[in-house]
Amino acid sequence: MKFKLDENIGDRGAELLRAAGHDVATVRAQGLGGTTDENLFAVCGREKRVLITLDRDFGQVMRFPPEHSAGIVVLETTPHAQSDTILARIRDFIGALSNRRLGSELWIVEPGRVRVHQTDD
Repeated sequence: MKFKLDENIGDRGAELLRAAGHDVATVRAQGLGGTTDENLFAVCGREKRVLITLDRDFGQVMRFPPEHSAGIVVLETTPHAQSDTILARIRDFIGALSNRRLGSELWIVEPGRVRVHQTDD
């Protein structure tokens, strides 16, 4: 799959996803640091990349409709989470991908579970 990591996720997260066989771009590498959430959502849409972020704002489905994207993944952590916690959520996400394909959905990855926002078609 094609992913874009938000600037709040480090290089080790990108390495984990690449090791699992995914195509990963990062906000930092593309010079998008500090861009608005709306612009980042639009860029991910144009690139057909799933956004992976710690930013809970992307869980607002009225503001960022997942069906208008390749998908959104919010890694649920505590404020000021350590990198080990973030990497654990990425590992949880990679594990969840083995059970279900991510479509144009919102996934919230929490310790021990993944919540998937279902759209009403």
